[in-house]
Amino acid sequence: MEEFDSIVIGAGHAGCEAALALSRTRNKTLLLTISLDAIAFLACNPSIGGTAKGQLVGEIDALGGQMGINADKTAIQIRMLNSGKGPAVQSLRAQADKNAYHTEMKKTLEDEKNLYVRQGEVTKVELDGESKIVTTQLGLSYKARSVVFATGVYLKSEIIIGQCREAVGPNGFKRSSTLSESLSNLGIRLLRFKTGTPVRLHGRSVDYSQMEIQLGDENIMPFSFMSEEKPQNKTVCYLTYTTPETHEIIRQNLDKAPAISGEIKGVGPRYCPSIETKVVRFADKERHQLFLEPESLDTHEMYLQGFSTSMPSDIQEKMVHSVIGLENAEIMRDAYAIEYDCIEPTQLKPTLELKTIPGLFFAGQINGTSGYEEAGAQGLVAGINASLYNQNKEQLILKRSDGYIGVLIDDIVTKGTNEPYRMMTSRAEYRLLLRQDNADMRLTEIGRKVGLVSNERYEKFLAKKKKMQGIEEKLAQKVKIDEKLTKLFEENGENLPKESMRLRDVMKRNNIDIFKLDKTYNLFDETEKPLLDFVNINIKYEGYLKQQQEDVDKMLANESISIPENFEYKGIKGLRAEAIEKLSEIRPLNLGQASRISGVSPADVAVLSVLIKKFKDENK
Repeated sequence: MEEFDSIVIGAGHAGCEAALALSRTRNKTLLLTISLDAIAFLACNPSIGGTAKGQLVGEIDALGGQMGINADKTAIQIRMLNSGKGPAVQSLRAQADKNAYHTEMKKTLEDEKNLYVRQGEVTKVELDGESKIVTTQLGLSYKARSVVFATGVYLKSEIIIGQCREAVGPNGFKRSSTLSESLSNLGIRLLRFKTGTPVRLHGRSVDYSQMEIQLGDENIMPFSFMSEEKPQNKTVCYLTYTTPETHEIIRQNLDKAPAISGEIKGVGPRYCPSIETKVVRFADKERHQLFLEPESLDTHEMYLQGFSTSMPSDIQEKMVHSVIGLENAEIMRDAYAIEYDCIEPTQLKPTLELKTIPGLFFAGQINGTSGYEEAGAQGLVAGINASLYNQNKEQLILKRSDGYIGVLIDDIVTKGTNEPYRMMTSRAEYRLLLRQDNADMRLTEIGRKVGLVSNERYEKFLAKKKKMQGIEEKLAQKVKIDEKLTKLFEENGENLPKESMRLRDVMKRNNIDIFKLDKTYNLFDETEKPLLDFVNINIKYEGYLKQQQEDVDKMLANESISIPENFEYKGIKGLRAEAIEKLSEIRPLNLGQASRISGVSPADVAVLSVLIKKFKDENK
């Protein structure tokens, strides 16, 4: 039986980040995957980032993770979403080359000296004192102090197309058939969820002339602060629409739709529904947007975003042919739904360690989430904490004010989820503080502390901070009311001040920004635009940022009130029965987390605050 410091089960986006985090912090790590061909596989949309997800990728990168670097290397089109809106909701999204993304990540894993990659289906996990024994289908056993489960949607997964059910994983890969039972034997509660993916079409059969072209952005920032070169747009996407005929075909065949008929028992994602669900739910809507996106530069396969379905194959063909520009489209791969097992995430600590068994960590879709970015973020945190567990060090807990990763993990372990959880900007109450452009400023020091941020990355970070300081120093200068300032104010419709003022205060005028200042005073010769953007946002939104920071400070006051592990909720007078039940189940670490549990009211929190203080005084 070969021994390792840690074992990671699954090599999807969560497993890759976990394995790299462990091996890069000097843990001898084994990464087991059902198929080497499924490493970092983009099973659904061939893209990285998107609304709120771009922030997650930036945070993964800032902590020392790999997803952003890989996305930059393999991007074939890149855009900043919501660029016409405020900075809090702007998110980077890249169309990735599906095949290149897998290949590049596989090579990264293979190059890591402390990491051992092995193909094999894990069938059983057993406890041996503080060690864990992992056994594969071939009877091979491995021992480790910690294990990270990152099995994605492969646990007892079933592909569903009409009445056809097949016991396989995404894209026809082999599934994990018996690991669910092993988890149940360890006392872990399981859920059954569902997701799906659209048809893939042959590019030569599409009439692009009837569609709207979607170009990438020029001179856009990369995901990773380590990427020297900006990603280049190498292809385009297209926008098209369903038609009344599409909707009529769907309505006439709802009895054949597993997602509608009840054939599918798993709970699907509310924010990424099948096309038949959209037609039923939004009955008055005449058309729905669809995006045609290339899967890779070395294939003609096109992904039809927004057209997820589990209809029978012949109905799918009719539906596709009713869409504008797809009248003669050739289907290369049928759309399908997939059901799979996952765990109830409230069984986890905010470190992603199982509450009942030390050294077992869970990350990604096994925790009831959806999305590559959500998975990668959890994998990174689980890997970091498994490493800290191995070293008997205090584990990392990212707060909601630290980043979207903190929001994501706090949501699932505190509130749970009754459907595949998806990250959205609306879930982050401090989203103006948690922008994509400042992820490194928020998290790089944390990544350095846990040992993931390399010297090279840290030196770049310090150099960036120094440049920012230089920009701020220039903006602290005062300017007189001279010809230049007068012209600047008049050209931008601003009232001239009565006395000299600092340049940063000039910027606070509605119609004047850092770029207009630079044009007038030639302040920032050869300074990178992203740095100027960053400072511009911080000064323009200074008042709002200050208000959000005050809100954070209030929240942290409750977070600082820890709840002892042996605190007993049952029998407490003043707490409602529902609150007692939820608090006993979740076992929050502090008063802040307790306040976010569904079913715990502000009145319950007030009672709890008094009782915790009394409990601590009595047990000094």
